[in-house]
Amino acid sequence: MKRSFLLKHLFENDCIVFREGANHTIIKNVLLNKMTAVPRHNEIGDILANEICKQLGIRKIKALK
Repeated sequence: MKRSFLLKHLFENDCIVFREGANHTIIKNVLLNKMTAVPRHNEIGDILANEICKQLGIRKIKALK
């Protein structure tokens, strides 16, 4: 899936950009105080996207077909 689609899903679920790293963007869930890294690739695999959601404590994202 596109990185922009994943970020949109994260922002809709109370997440913010905590900081920008060299190769990753650090995302924080402000309600649960959990953080994780999102790589800066145009395409992010569905398994990785769902793992990012799991680490942030939000619902999984549906894959685009």
